[in-house]
Amino acid sequence: MSNDSSKQGFSHLNAADQPTMVDVSGKMVTERVAVAESRVFLPEVIRQQFSGSDIYTKKGAVFQTAIIAGIMAAKKTPDLIPLCHTLLLDGCQVDIHLEGEEAIVKCTIKTTGRTGVEMEALTGASIAALTIYDMCKAFSHGMEIRQTKLISKTGGKRDF
Repeated sequence: MSNDSSKQGFSHLNAADQPTMVDVSGKMVTERVAVAESRVFLPEVIRQQFSGSDIYTKKGAVFQTAIIAGIMAAKKTPDLIPLCHTLLLDGCQVDIHLEGEEAIVKCTIKTTGRTGVEMEALTGASIAALTIYDMCKAFSHGMEIRQTKLISKTGGKRDF
């Protein structure tokens, strides 16, 4: 339990079981890195649009736009997830490639601070995947955002 007073063991509840932002002031400042991945199934009609290293639509280059969207989203994570700390991101990299029938989105976030960047990495990967969907839906609504998951995190109390 991060908050001694929470009966359920949830770190975001105070003694009165009300939402609270976790106090990280006593934690050590360390380098923290998190990597998250989203997978987007792309039907054949969309994969046929793939040229070089991207898919091109009337809206523009899909992967390039999704990369920018993922970076922007990672920076806005505390605006989207209420109890996330505002963090200065030292680095954010979003990589997207086609693997079989899926677009693989990988978001890597780095910071030096008192709390981790898992939510920023997950948000970046998720929004990049949603951007792929948005930009390709004119070809088909048969896409599926199949999986978003944390791949790794380092630098905190425990690594994953």
